[in-house]
Amino acid sequence: MMRALLALCLALLTVSPAQASPDEWSRPHAPFRIVGPIHYVGTEGIGVYLIRTSAGLILLDGGPKEAAPIVEANIAALGFKLRDVKIIIASHAHWDHVAALAALKRDSGARLLASAGDRQALATGTPPSDTDYGVVRFPAVPVDGVLTDGKPVRLGDTAITPILTPGHTPGCTTWTMRVVEKGRPLRVIFPCSLTVAGNKLVGNKGYPGIVGDYRASFARLRKVKADVVLTAHPEFADVLGRGQKLAAGDPQAFIAPDLLQKIVTEQQQDFDDELAEQEKAS
Repeated sequence: MMRALLALCLALLTVSPAQASPDEWSRPHAPFRIVGPIHYVGTEGIGVYLIRTSAGLILLDGGPKEAAPIVEANIAALGFKLRDVKIIIASHAHWDHVAALAALKRDSGARLLASAGDRQALATGTPPSDTDYGVVRFPAVPVDGVLTDGKPVRLGDTAITPILTPGHTPGCTTWTMRVVEKGRPLRVIFPCSLTVAGNKLVGNKGYPGIVGDYRASFARLRKVKADVVLTAHPEFADVLGRGQKLAAGDPQAFIAPDLLQKIVTEQQQDFDDELAEQEKAS
């Protein structure tokens, strides 16, 4: 199933991302609580996550441009105020995950924190990597602070830690945090994508170190353990399906200790296959 979903995403991205994106990427979906203080506020096809703290809210990603009003409505539907969003963070600077951030930052007044590797892309709305589908720009959004690898971002009683896992973009950032669900401590991970998704792996002038970065990120995530996996494309971790199971009364719906390594294994194999194909064609 994972390979089929990845193939679909790759096919869509290599046609014309902005025009050929699936309808579900900008289709509303009802928000819901996942575990601990984490809520889903994204669309049907793009994961956006809201984290409640004692001093306000942290928003992770924003989705495509059309998702901004959906995310804002979902935050309100959960009983929160948009102005309570104090910090915005991102997984990676691709239009389908950050094009809504300019509007969300403006409307909330939140600070945007980003990795050094993706800061320029966010500030200009232009990702640097050479791809087989060209350059897909998004609304530029100013970055208020640069992340330090492994240094937690703190707001009130909550900490969420960035792990730099570049490759998909130069500043691709995986996020980890610990939560407590009904007395049980859980390790939660929001993995940045490791898919190739149209990136040129051979002769990439915009991102010459791309292959080494991918390989280092695969190795790094191999060492990470997580009980709960929440992906930027929800289908990769069946986030919405698990949400339905949770609503139906399954308290273990999001507990999947082996899922992260399964995702890493499959995406690394896909990367190796794509690299071999590109090297053969070059």
